[in-house]
Amino acid sequence: MKPTGAQAGVLQVAGVAVELGGRQVLHDVDLVVGRGEHVGLIGPNGAGKTTLLRSLLGLLPTTAGVIAIDGRTPREARGSIGYVPQRHEFVWDYPVDVRTAVMTGRTHRIGWLRRPNADDRAAVGEALERVDLVDLQRRPIGELSGGQRQRVLVARALALRPNLLLLDEPFTGLDVPTQEILTRLFRTLTSEGTAILMTTHDLPAAADTCTRLCLLNETVVADGPPEDLRDPAIWLRAFGVARSEQLLHTLGVTR
Repeated sequence: MKPTGAQAGVLQVAGVAVELGGRQVLHDVDLVVGRGEHVGLIGPNGAGKTTLLRSLLGLLPTTAGVIAIDGRTPREARGSIGYVPQRHEFVWDYPVDVRTAVMTGRTHRIGWLRRPNADDRAAVGEALERVDLVDLQRRPIGELSGGQRQRVLVARALALRPNLLLLDEPFTGLDVPTQEILTRLFRTLTSEGTAILMTTHDLPAAADTCTRLCLLNETVVADGPPEDLRDPAIWLRAFGVARSEQLLHTLGVTR
């Protein structure tokens, strides 16, 4: 189904359901992300977070509902969506340098077997500057540290100059300096109007960084600013447990 009418945000998800291997992974998912919002998508393993991101990219079909990105379907909007996958999903032993890896983020716009033009080169240069990798742009990607690799993936997504940025666990396994670099960058992007949807297991960082949190466990359990989601019962329900001292301690809440 193609979305119609005015859209309430850059991203609008209404009544979305997804099945994988005959099993329903998501159902009745409603979510809106507006310009300049940084929304943290939080839930336990198997809750459907990555599945939702892949559906937003048009990589997985939905069985119900509507997804609209700037009023278009995911396939129509693919050229304006920046996606940062988890680091293990990228082939780091491929023999290319940093700049070439970032340029692959524009393949959909450039087209296969076509050479980048001046605008493509300018977009890649801007992305490298944003993640502070200009000095390493000719270094083979296989020689990079974990934090540098993560910045390459972010630059690759930003090379599209996206209206919507999807981040899948961007802080996992990063040192503190790299986390701070990316946090500052994400805040700058939202101040410029970019909409960000980020999956993360780092609950304190999400509460500190995101303007909103969306708790997902096959469907949306709760959605709101971090300060409005202090009730422990909401988090226990989202994570499907009766009680978890570790979860409550991580959140800094008591019951």
